[in-house]
Amino acid sequence: MIQIICTLVLFLLILFPVGNYIYHISAGKKTWADPLFDRVDNVIFKSLRIDRSPMSWKQYALHLLLVNACLVAAGYLILRLQSVLFLNPNQIGNMEESLSFNTIISFMTNTNLQHYSGESGLTYFSQMAVIIMMMFTSAASGYAACVAMVRGLLGQRMGNFYEDFTRITTRFLIPAALLVGLFLVWQGVPQTLASNITVTTLEGKFQNLARGPIAALESIKHLGTNGGGFLGANSSTPLENPTILTNLAELYSMMILPAACVVTFGRMAYDTLRQRKAANTKISLSQTDSVRGKGMGKEGRTIFLAMSLLFLLGLGLCFWSESQGNFAVENSDIVQPAGNMEGKEVRFGIAQSSLFTTVTTSFTTGTVNNMHDTLTPLGGLVPLLHMMLNVVFGGAGVGLMNMLVYVIIAVFICGLMIGRTPEYLNKKIEGREMKLAALCLIIHPLLILGFSALAVACQSGLEGITNPGFHGLTQVLYEFSSSGANNGSGFEGLADNTLFWNVTTGMAMFFGRYISIVLQLGIAGSLMNKGCVSTSAGTLRTDTPTFAVVLVVVVYLFAALTFLPALALGPIAEALTLGI
Repeated sequence: MIQIICTLVLFLLILFPVGNYIYHISAGKKTWADPLFDRVDNVIFKSLRIDRSPMSWKQYALHLLLVNACLVAAGYLILRLQSVLFLNPNQIGNMEESLSFNTIISFMTNTNLQHYSGESGLTYFSQMAVIIMMMFTSAASGYAACVAMVRGLLGQRMGNFYEDFTRITTRFLIPAALLVGLFLVWQGVPQTLASNITVTTLEGKFQNLARGPIAALESIKHLGTNGGGFLGANSSTPLENPTILTNLAELYSMMILPAACVVTFGRMAYDTLRQRKAANTKISLSQTDSVRGKGMGKEGRTIFLAMSLLFLLGLGLCFWSESQGNFAVENSDIVQPAGNMEGKEVRFGIAQSSLFTTVTTSFTTGTVNNMHDTLTPLGGLVPLLHMMLNVVFGGAGVGLMNMLVYVIIAVFICGLMIGRTPEYLNKKIEGREMKLAALCLIIHPLLILGFSALAVACQSGLEGITNPGFHGLTQVLYEFSSSGANNGSGFEGLADNTLFWNVTTGMAMFFGRYISIVLQLGIAGSLMNKGCVSTSAGTLRTDTPTFAVVLVVVVYLFAALTFLPALALGPIAEALTLGI
């Protein structure tokens, strides 16, 4: 527990300076990096002849989709022709059609679900020109959509997609990936273009060790909440995650941008509400409250508190369950003094494995330092549930967007209870916004439960299930939850590299990503055009700890109504059969 507490406290110390830097990038304020990166940005925009004028929400969504579509087309072509392209020292062949479709959709949607092993399925050129490239662009796309939505909610113009996309890439993702990559190389992560090497083991056997530009991929896969591993075993192998220091670096990397987006939202909301207060009371900005709430902003603190409560509840359950060990084994003559160590690395143990599991599925990164298939039923319930919730910090930008939808729902419910028109950030929440928010909430469970039902109803889906009973159903639920939430981690054991699983998970990833983003931008566009309403004594306050608790209750309530029956047939039933 001390390990976990110290890890999280250190993260909070890192979060605020990074969050303040991301806020300055998002709000167009001056940063220490401007003298260099302003020149870089100008070269990019001039060479590509990009119009930097503000866009409407429809234009913003359209340009996001078009850019992503162009990258998908280029990436798919590379995967299908990789055997005849550059940097293929291990003589890897072309990727099959359905697997190429699944892979390219997976990495463009920031999911990084892998139905292949990177060391045997991709050339070095594909790893760099497709996988690593899309790890940057998918994260930048999610962040850009988030910033646009926040601006719209605050009544500001949505901004320009290309400018937001470029600024976060050049000013944060690339420099941070370089620093993290150098740190990983220092700790022993390979970074080379040389071919695989064959070594003689202590037993006198021969073993083929994969190499390649692993550190470059590892750094951005965590910073961009991507998760796809250069190797099939992902961050559980010492080649990707050799020491406790690299484990901490990967933890902080995957947590920093989603949490920084909450800080950014809070600061932007604080600035806007402060300006409105000054305008309404006809006083100067210097006379308004410029200290209280400035670190994260009151609105940001409320959302951060709600997300943190969801995270800590899940982490506590996962850590406790794994520490207790497997109850079926405990009832036998076998002693488990270290807890359930099956599928875990001894250099990390229960604490860091439980923390990594909860972080990677809360921040929708998908990287793993242990095999989730070997978790206890209740320990495995936590990552599954957090992907179903899809609001526990979430991915780069999109997690905050999903939580803001729940905020709108919570404001609407509370407004009905107190008999007032629901308002958020001085904007009335009316029928159009509620319809779009309801669609956002419906699409996620529809994809997970709909495709899961299809998988267990047809022979092609059943053939992929390798575990009987409740655990087999959990495999299916986990696969589509990971796809729909754009997480990408696997429950393992599922025979998923087939036409059925490649196509269905590809569709779940595609619709789970883009339908939600378009609807959320639509909500922001609708609120942007509304006038502000004045705050009164009867206005529901959304910047208090009480509202944070209400928000947590609303999230769990919707999750129970949609996912509890499926969970009862999967991990909950499995836990009960073991005597828990």
